[in-house]
Amino acid sequence: MTITLDHLNRCGAEDFTQLLHGLYEHSPWIPERAAAQRPFATIAALKQSLQGVVRRATEDEQLGLVRAHPELAGKAALAGELTAESTGEQAQAGLTHCSADELATLHKLNADYNAKFGFPFILAVKGPTGNGLSRQEIIAAFSRRLRSQRDDELAECLRQIGRIAEMRLNQLLQVELQFGATIMEWSEAIGAWSDDADNLTCAYMTDAHRKTAAQLAAWMKEAGMEVAIDPVGNVVGRYKSNKPGAKALLTGSHYDTVRNGGKYDGREGILLPIAVVKHLNQRGERLPFDLEIIGFSEEEGVRYQSTFLGSNAVIGKFDMALLDKADAQGITMREALTAAGHDVSKIAAVARKPEDVLAFVEVHIEQGPVLLGKGLPTGVVTSIAGSCRYQVELTGLASHAGTTPMIMRKDAAAAAAEIVLYVEDRCGRERSLVGTVGQLQVPDGSVNVIPGACKLSLDIRAADDATRDAAVTDILNQAEAVCARRQIGLKVTKIMQAPAAPCAPWLVKQLAAATERAGIEVFELPSGAGHDAMALARMTDVAMLFTRCGNGGISHNPLETMTADDAEVSAQIFLDFLRQFQTK
Repeated sequence: MTITLDHLNRCGAEDFTQLLHGLYEHSPWIPERAAAQRPFATIAALKQSLQGVVRRATEDEQLGLVRAHPELAGKAALAGELTAESTGEQAQAGLTHCSADELATLHKLNADYNAKFGFPFILAVKGPTGNGLSRQEIIAAFSRRLRSQRDDELAECLRQIGRIAEMRLNQLLQVELQFGATIMEWSEAIGAWSDDADNLTCAYMTDAHRKTAAQLAAWMKEAGMEVAIDPVGNVVGRYKSNKPGAKALLTGSHYDTVRNGGKYDGREGILLPIAVVKHLNQRGERLPFDLEIIGFSEEEGVRYQSTFLGSNAVIGKFDMALLDKADAQGITMREALTAAGHDVSKIAAVARKPEDVLAFVEVHIEQGPVLLGKGLPTGVVTSIAGSCRYQVELTGLASHAGTTPMIMRKDAAAAAAEIVLYVEDRCGRERSLVGTVGQLQVPDGSVNVIPGACKLSLDIRAADDATRDAAVTDILNQAEAVCARRQIGLKVTKIMQAPAAPCAPWLVKQLAAATERAGIEVFELPSGAGHDAMALARMTDVAMLFTRCGNGGISHNPLETMTADDAEVSAQIFLDFLRQFQTK
């Protein structure tokens, strides 16, 4: 019998529980409790309900659920005692064909993990694209998570169980993702092209960057768009409406990366709308406005330390003086662009006319752990944080570590420690405020010398400028007080300031409505990271949809990940948003 969502909504509670018995190992209480929440408007809503039952369970129930799962390549697997679902998943990951060394490694990891945490290691051994993880990837994840704290690891095991159940439900209901699998496959394809052999680095106008641009253009053309690569390297695809002279709704993100970065930062916001446009075109469906997807050529600032090159050109704010800036090899931006076949004299023509633009809506991986902690696949962004960055230099007196009494020291590092702790305290008082000291140095320091100098960075961000500026004032005042008390010289240099970019309420409301129609709880949150939408906000109204980030919310890192199912939910929300879009 083919099982459908409609059947699950209408059948008795016992039948509902029985039909879903294989989703969670030996834990019928989960579908039993979810049955009371029927009917479910979408399969995504059903998944959220099941995962919500687990989140609301007692810790004893959660531990029972985790302990009901078998070890990877453990005794039960070798004895053929696993459930049919676990047997198939472990076989797909190749765990039934481990070498003797791999088996010994896994058995030791299992023993060490159980000894530390008191429950088995859980991993969805199907990867983010749905393909099986390799044994090497499984062992690497095992080793990394063995260093976690217990509470964090229990939460991660429960998330992995939720992911396993999600994929099992897809199989049970014969769900074929319309967009998610394609987005993940495309991410893998362009993620293979890098400036470095051992990691993903895609810097402005390198060979990997240009190859990525060409592939994005090809996918846009295949999707039915009019495509061009502009003079700063932006890849622009336009899906035309049937209305002559129609205004354009803009979307997109950047395709460059940080050094040793992840596959989804920025790129999801290009690939997802391309997949959506391809779907619309295949159906012969046109929107009542033009949809323009822009793959912004540069946002991260890796090669020339100048961010938002692509989006600044679109809003008519490209700084032409940057063309003479040289990279580490002495190649100027002008030379790099010319070598790539771009005419820098036409950069000004890239700028859009504000009156021709309806708005800008960006889809982006969250790059943080908030949605992960909430158990939600998507979130609606309310504001993109404004930031201030400073370099702070402290000057004390270097002297002998053994002969200088503690009360007579002018220790620059001790002053720095006070400042760092105050940043943590002050920025922990408000929800949308964060502060980071990412660089801390004792120049020419020695183990037996009191630090005579110390350098540190300050990065202060908040969803609104007033909150950020108030924190900056307090932190700098505290730094002055600390240094005065300790007789330390203080020099503060501002190196960057960017205003916060509030998302337009009329767009936020429409994204929230589309999220609700998808059966997903609407959760609004600020973005602590900068995005191309910040630049576009200087020209038009903006909004942003976040997709959940996996692996603890890690981003700007090879461990950055998301799932095909979460990408699917984001794409369905974005498609519905487009179909229901109302102009201001």
